[in-house]
Amino acid sequence: MPSLNPAIAEIRRVVRAALTGLPDGSTVLVALSGGADSLALAAATAFEAPKLGLRAASVTVDHGLQAGSDEVARAAARTAATLGLDPLVVRVEVGAAGGPEAAAREARYGALRDAARDAGAAAVLLGHTLDDQAESVLLGLARGAGATSLAGMAPERIDEVSSVRWLRPLLEVRRATTAAACAAAGLEPWLDPHNTDDRFRRVRVRERVLPVLEAELGPGVAEALARTAEQLREDARAFDDMIAETIEDIVEPAEAGIAISVAALAANPPALRHRIIRHVVRSEFHESLTRVQTLEVARLVTDYTGQGPIDLPGCRARRVGRLIEFSAGAGDA
Repeated sequence: MPSLNPAIAEIRRVVRAALTGLPDGSTVLVALSGGADSLALAAATAFEAPKLGLRAASVTVDHGLQAGSDEVARAAARTAATLGLDPLVVRVEVGAAGGPEAAAREARYGALRDAARDAGAAAVLLGHTLDDQAESVLLGLARGAGATSLAGMAPERIDEVSSVRWLRPLLEVRRATTAAACAAAGLEPWLDPHNTDDRFRRVRVRERVLPVLEAELGPGVAEALARTAEQLREDARAFDDMIAETIEDIVEPAEAGIAISVAALAANPPALRHRIIRHVVRSEFHESLTRVQTLEVARLVTDYTGQGPIDLPGCRARRVGRLIEFSAGAGDA
């Protein structure tokens, strides 16, 4: 018998590892755009899921941003069906908040959350590759983002809003491998015009920045960036564990929110203090603070001169005696 194509074998291996341990008989959804990454992921999931006692389905989100997007979505669904996946196509309306990339992402993840809830899915598989991870790290560096952002995408994450489990099995796989797997399997990926449109920052990083870095610094830059993200995720987990051990001792309920002890914040080094502030806002109000916003809140501890409340995304922070109080109802800071 002919040997299994190495690209197909690699993708099946990482998918099998990601699916192992999910409850027997549960459903997994593959986010399928029709591109090479998600198509290779769908094919591997269709092969591996039944062997692990799992039901596999696909969700294709039609953003309606390009002419013929409905036919592209239907074609992806037809391919999913031939692979043995139960296909679903969802049409979404994309807003304008945060720019076209962010708005499309928000609409897409909302549709995936809804589909996972309706299907009672144990996990949603996303087709992000090592190349996507490297691009995310570079974009984070360009924004001056902190370590949490530079840690990139996690292989597994529980959605804080919906409790959906996101799985990214391909984060250690290069984009060239997914293309090779599709070619070997006789699958024809859809080529998204947006993936070559240099209006988008990610495309400019992919087409211009990374190739220059590879040419000037030598091969392996993408892998090095992905390793950096992994190391920063390890650091982030250590900080999260430290916060989890202490958070209940330093917070208390407040009117319409939560409060943190000023003394406890002051006793911690800045890195941990800032993470505690971000953790409280994220867990209580489901919002993320920027570096500038975090530092403004920290000044209520380290440089308090009677300044008033600070409006933040989804909440407001103010100093009340020995406490920093976070309450709901602020504007869009």
